[in-house]
Formats: sequence, C-alpha cells, structure tokens
Amino acid sequence: MKPIFLTGFMGSGKTTVGSLLGEELDLPVIDTDHLIEETYGKTVAEIFAEDGEAVFRSYEAAILAELPKEDAVITTGGGLAVSAENRKFMMENGFVIFLSCSLETIFERLKEDTSRPLFNQKKKKEMQKLFEARLPFYRDCHWALETGGCDPEEAAERIAARLKRSEMGYTGDKR
Repeated sequence: MKPIFLTGFMGSGKTTVGSLLGEELDLPVIDTDHLIEETYGKTVAEIFAEDGEAVFRSYEAAILAELPKEDAVITTGGGLAVSAENRKFMMENGFVIFLSCSLETIFERLKEDTSRPLFNQKKKKEMQKLFEARLPFYRDCHWALETGGCDPEEAAERIAARLKRSEMGYTGDKR
C-alpha cells in the first residue's frame, strides 16, 4: 500500500489522528516535524527562530523525499502542502487525506499550546489570512475529512474503513 499522508492546518488533528490510524492499520507513523527535529537537532520553534521559515521549508522538502514509499502513515507539518512540488510528490506517491476543521476549532485546540511557532507569532486576524491562503493547497488531496465534529478515534476509524473498502490502497477517486 502507498503511504497515507495526513495534511491540514496546525491543530486539525494530524498527529493525534495519525497515531490512532497507525494503530488501527498496524502501520508505522512518521511525523515530518518530529523527523526534522531528530535529523537537524533543533525543535521546529528553534529552526523558525534561528534559521527562518525558508530553511525549515527546505528541510521539509528534503525529509519528504526520503520517506518510505509504502506502508506508513505520515503526518505532515501544516505548511508542507503549500509547496507545489511537495503536493505533487504526495499525490503521486501516496494517498493524501486533508483533515479539515474550522479556524474556531483550531483556536480552541491550540490556545494553550506554546510549541507552535506560527500560531504564537501571529494574531487571530493574521491566522485567519494564513488559514484561508492555505486552504486551496490542502484541498489538493485524494479525500477531505471534516475533523471538527468528531473525536480523533472516530476520524481514524473513518479513514481506516475507507482504506479497507479500497483494499488498503488508493482507488484513484476523490470522493
């Protein structure tokens, strides 16, 4: 089976749902942000603060190219899908699922999280602009799942059921 890429804005549930999905499907889970931290020896926040966003995005692209080409759940950073090259790679090499939810839901989920560099640097109005700017990139996917109205377990179960219906592979449709 091709890898499953979970995309979406920060706080949409990628890491939590991805972990549960990996358990459900008995697949390893790879978090691109954690892999970047391990590879480059800095936290995402430190990379943003010390090296800048452009350097971080180059790290994302490098990590993406080295990921397994099968049998994995891959949770992506919120900005990874902004790059056309990254989106093309994921669409051609995996099954891309956009975890969607409202910005209000995201604010509620992240209000106490100090580990999100973009969330902490931006005011609510600026976050709205970033959210709206990224939506078209996230929608370039094989399937979108609304996570605002369900708990992470339900989201993982819905994804697993869909994949199992397609015999654990990508069917080629966008429904």
